Amino acid sequence: MAFQERYLVGCAALAVAALVTVSPTRAQDAAALNAEAAQKDWPTHHGTYKSYHYSGLDQINTGNVKNLEIAWMHFPERATRGIQSTPLALDGVLYYSGSYSRVWALDGATGRTIWSFAPELDEELVAKQTHSPYNRGIAIGNGNLYIGTVDGRLIALDLKTGKQAWDTKLLDSKRMTVGFTGAPLMVKDMVIIGAQGGEWPHRGPIFGVDSKTGQKKWEFFTVAGTEEAKATWGGDSWRTGGGGGWMPGTYDPETNTLWWGTANPAPLYDWGGTDWKKSGPRPGENLYTTSVIALDPDNGKLKFYHQELPHDAWDFDSSVGEFVMIDRGGKKLVVHANKSGYIFVYDRSNAKIENVWPLVKNINFVKSIDPKTGELVGRRDLSEGKVDPPLCPAIAGGISWNSGAYSPKNGLFYRIGQEWCMELTVEKTTPILEPMAQLNIGATFKLIPPPDGPARGHLSARDPVTGAKKWEVTYKQPPLASVLATAGNLVFVPDSEGIVHAYNADTGEELWSRNNGMGHNAGIISYMAGGKQYVAVPAGWGSLVSDEFVALYGEPFKSMPKNTGALVVFALRQ
Repeated sequence: MAFQERYLVGCAALAVAALVTVSPTRAQDAAALNAEAAQKDWPTHHGTYKSYHYSGLDQINTGNVKNLEIAWMHFPERATRGIQSTPLALDGVLYYSGSYSRVWALDGATGRTIWSFAPELDEELVAKQTHSPYNRGIAIGNGNLYIGTVDGRLIALDLKTGKQAWDTKLLDSKRMTVGFTGAPLMVKDMVIIGAQGGEWPHRGPIFGVDSKTGQKKWEFFTVAGTEEAKATWGGDSWRTGGGGGWMPGTYDPETNTLWWGTANPAPLYDWGGTDWKKSGPRPGENLYTTSVIALDPDNGKLKFYHQELPHDAWDFDSSVGEFVMIDRGGKKLVVHANKSGYIFVYDRSNAKIENVWPLVKNINFVKSIDPKTGELVGRRDLSEGKVDPPLCPAIAGGISWNSGAYSPKNGLFYRIGQEWCMELTVEKTTPILEPMAQLNIGATFKLIPPPDGPARGHLSARDPVTGAKKWEVTYKQPPLASVLATAGNLVFVPDSEGIVHAYNADTGEELWSRNNGMGHNAGIISYMAGGKQYVAVPAGWGSLVSDEFVALYGEPFKSMPKNTGALVVFALRQ
């Protein structure tokens, strides 16, 4: 597919000069955001609005990737639970966030610090959160950089100086112990960000905030956000239904539509069994949790939606942020991965199902999902007590929150799948009727290997619409980081043991690898600085999912530090 949308780039040499100049207009260049490929920059969380995680740079390619070596490294302070963010790059400057919502602006060619920012946080509140203190990304636009905090704030920093432009409190985090961990999304003059925490008793809001002033423009509740949705929650269960949209979605400028994935309902596990429509802690379909929603970014009004798992009783939410926008056979489609291990393909105009296909083998919460209607076939609802046989996939998902990659060069979709199950005991808990600082899980669990072999992961190259597989690479442990594809016909995968792999995008042949010495939880990008292509890989281990690796695999995870990290940047040997 030809690249029809290209953008003008300023002189890259300016980015490596002693005084780095950042142009605010470049940060919101429409052509760059709407292009198929991220080119010299990586301007938004998913590369571009098309969510390909694909770089159009080919200076590093299959012929010379063997010459890739470390160009520079940066070590962030207070790297508790490692690094889990996806960097951004503009005009030769690399920006990234770390734990406690700290931000750095670095010279993309040398790693020299241009500025850094560390917000003052409510440390007592941070200590109480299960998801603290990591941050998974940033947004840039209108001359500012935007970052959410785990104590419920959205902060704007001047892109050139790092000085705070505004600080807006959006969530009562003391009451609910819920904040922001995922990256915001910049859409026109609006910053969009979703709350974390399907396991917390709240209503999971998504916010639209004026990028220049910090004023909240709208708020959409993923739990009972409309009267139609409210009717799908029995009694007053909607008041504490969980939800949220903690990873960023994307934007379709052709229809002015914001696409977002929502989190699971609370409690995560429901003892209502097959009578879930009338009994249990949250009777009904529980809209709009575990759904794909389409909003008007100007006012936050719902356009249309599809609930991927009605009355999600398994914690297989839809908050995986990637929405891969592709055109196929005259149709405009969007491909979205669900934590259950299924890939959903939608018509972009109305979220009607085009296809549903499984990425992983070990699935037993349903017998199947109808590929034409999206209906769950043979759903396995849970009752109080021990679940037998064990549930597959495990709570960590057949698919994790990080993103795959799509190459418009060969039409292949590269996605990590996770093969594991879990022993589960569902508990009948006292209903929580008001938002409060209390987890609402409803079960105890333990991750175990699946019936067909060891717990493992795999990268597969597939047709994104049909799911037809071209090749697959298996890993002893599931990689938890994002995937990067490039015009150099390469696919990069940072794995859990600490090794970064580069594969031939057409064949899956491994062409290069490098051990960073610590596991990867974050996003990988490529960008240009000073006329040279770089690949930036955040390294650093420590998340709720990675905590399970010690019991499953032992070493090296038993000894792997969880409170350190490094941004490792590679380039071709001179």
